[in-house]
Amino acid sequence: MSTRDAPAQIGDLPPIGRPATSAFLAAGITTLAHVSAHSRRDLLAMHGVGPKAIKILTAALSEHGLTFTD
Repeated sequence: MSTRDAPAQIGDLPPIGRPATSAFLAAGITTLAHVSAHSRRDLLAMHGVGPKAIKILTAALSEHGLTFTD
């Protein structure tokens, strides 16, 4: 899937950028609960997921009482 084909936002995830969204879709990660089942390190290893996306996800997870596995 091209990043142009990726939606701007999926599930209950905050907008994290099309490259990260595309990577998450390819991995089947479509909700904050799915994100919380992974470590920051694992997500950062995905092509298209960078520190900015992790920062946004950290805040969103915190708002919902969730955390990364690490």
